[in-house]
Amino acid sequence: MSKERARRREEREREAAVLAAARAAEAERRERRDARRAVLTSRLPRRRPRQTGILAQRRRRQTGATIALLLLFNIVVWLFVPEWSARVGALIVSILAAPVLYTMLFRRT
Repeated sequence: MSKERARRREEREREAAVLAAARAAEAERRERRDARRAVLTSRLPRRRPRQTGILAQRRRRQTGATIALLLLFNIVVWLFVPEWSARVGALIVSILAAPVLYTMLFRRT
C-alpha cells in the first residue's frame, strides 16, 4: 500500500513540476512582452486625462453644438448650390467663422 501511495505522490509531484515550469515560461514571456511595451511606450507622448467637471462638460456640449451648426450649414450649401467654388468658399468661411460663431452663441458675461 505504501509503495502505491509513494508512486501516486511521485506522479502528482511530477505533474506539479510540469505545471510550474509552464507557469514560469508564461511569466517569462509576459515579462519580456511588458518590457518591450514599456520601451516602446516610453518614447510616445503621454495622454492627458480628459477633464470631467461641469465646466468641461458644458464646453464640450457648446463646441459640439457649434460644429453641428456649421456642418448643417455646409450640408445645405452642398445640396442646393451646384458650383464647386461656392461649396469650397462656404467651407472656408465656415472654418474661419467658427470661433466668431462660438463667441456669439455662447457669450460669457
